[in-house]
Amino acid sequence: MKKKLVSLLLSASMVAALVGCGGGDSEAPAADDSNTSTDAPADSSASTDAAGDTAAEGEGEAAASDYQLDTLNIVVDGTLTATLDNGQPEFEAQWEDAVAESLGHPVDLVIQQLDHSGYIDAVGRLFAGGDYPDAMIMPAAMFKQYAPTGLLWDMGSAYDNADFQERMALPSVNENLKDSQGRLYGFAYGYGNGCVTYVKQAWLDAVGLKAEDIKTYDDYYDMLLKFHNEDPDGNGTTGDTYGVIAAGFMGNEAPWINYLPEFWQDAFPAIYQDESGTWVDGFQSDATKEALLRLQQAYKDGAIDPESLTASTKIAREKWFSNDQTGAAGAFAYWAGTWYQTLTDNLIKNEVDADLVELAPIQEIKDSWGGYLNREAPVWVIIDDGDGDDAREQAVFDTLIETMMDGDKVQTLWTYGAEDVHWSTKAESFVTNPGTENEKSYEYADGEFHLKPSPNDSNTLWKKNLIDPALVICPLTNGFEDTSELASEGNKFFTENCVDAPASPTSETYTNETGNIYDAQLACITDVVTKGGDVDAAMETYVSTVGSTIDTILEELNSAE
Repeated sequence: MKKKLVSLLLSASMVAALVGCGGGDSEAPAADDSNTSTDAPADSSASTDAAGDTAAEGEGEAAASDYQLDTLNIVVDGTLTATLDNGQPEFEAQWEDAVAESLGHPVDLVIQQLDHSGYIDAVGRLFAGGDYPDAMIMPAAMFKQYAPTGLLWDMGSAYDNADFQERMALPSVNENLKDSQGRLYGFAYGYGNGCVTYVKQAWLDAVGLKAEDIKTYDDYYDMLLKFHNEDPDGNGTTGDTYGVIAAGFMGNEAPWINYLPEFWQDAFPAIYQDESGTWVDGFQSDATKEALLRLQQAYKDGAIDPESLTASTKIAREKWFSNDQTGAAGAFAYWAGTWYQTLTDNLIKNEVDADLVELAPIQEIKDSWGGYLNREAPVWVIIDDGDGDDAREQAVFDTLIETMMDGDKVQTLWTYGAEDVHWSTKAESFVTNPGTENEKSYEYADGEFHLKPSPNDSNTLWKKNLIDPALVICPLTNGFEDTSELASEGNKFFTENCVDAPASPTSETYTNETGNIYDAQLACITDVVTKGGDVDAAMETYVSTVGSTIDTILEELNSAE
């Protein structure tokens, strides 16, 4: 990997803060799933501006065209579903062949895939070692922290002059990422997506409820209590199931409330701009106190799985669709679209009734935010080596991002994976879940694009690789499209019931202190929700711990407007 100049190494305090805010999950995101500034050169923006001026005169472009990138090192999270045991070697080999054909010279692709649930922590440790990739995926909140540090390359000019601009279907996604000076430090390959609340239909039937009747918080909470107090899994025992499970009572990255939206309702426990345009700390609000009291009661009543305090997305998912539904929950707020299909498939694989309902936003959510929150999109970033010359970084952009949006071979690899491994156009037939009530036969003619069974699970149909075809900003031009009926239904449901989440803040102190703030928030939540502590006392502790820091951040943000 490229070694970053010593002057650009992250300070120890930033790494400590970053690791501290990891909590246990990043989604991210991407989660899905994610902080002092770097020890940058005295004027890190000057080197970027100088390089930009050179490019404007044509010299930078010539230098970039002369630079040949032989190896591309990238760091990714679990959003790249072609993992090592799931077809990644074939994806990598086919990418190298397609890019060599496109660029006219070979490029060795080196993929470092970090654990999805601990991605933010892992990146912090990676950067602490001073060994940086050429490019990497960053969840939106994480990106906001790194954008002003001087670590990331301004790809604004490269993006504006990219060949894929003429095919851009959703230009606003990346235009909105540019700062006030037009600098672009990250590239979003799709729009953000968000979470909806899924409910097991069999559990609703067992307790005599209908999804369309769950319209208010009282309706929702009554459903959760029935899931806990009655016998929704039909094992003859009451009280051994929960109403809802979540990957944390509060997420550790924006939009923070998406895993338990019904409890948070009108609260947004983070720094955001209110309706007047003023930056405020939503965690200190009365709305957040009320949300914590709702969570406290749910924890006490068994309406919420207590493991939600520390559960990662992986733990929460696997517990929810486990073959043994004892200790499982009936409701689960998780990502829309493709995950509708994925959750269903896992229930089928574990021989659990797989009929799921997407719960419409309750009235309290509609009255406050207007719907489920659509998060800011994760981005690709390119590490700036700090030498004042854009040639290498431009070559990384051309090799990775320009080809990723080519509309054909390379984009298909990022969207669906490797040919004849994850998808094919050859005539074939296969059966999933043979010998069970979920048995399904597939048959395709020669030339018909289709997805294949996953390499590591012959009973699960492959869905996508990195780019969700329903969320992409530049459509494929080769006609390849295979979005399942459930995934399409899920995307449609979400887009009809979502609003954009509040924008994440960007200030020097916020960048430095995010980890400490999150730790203080988590301590407050833990004290109130799991220990039954007094919410006002816990909030006073939060304010005494980070209140002065919050005041500094708000002053920086509001004075910058």
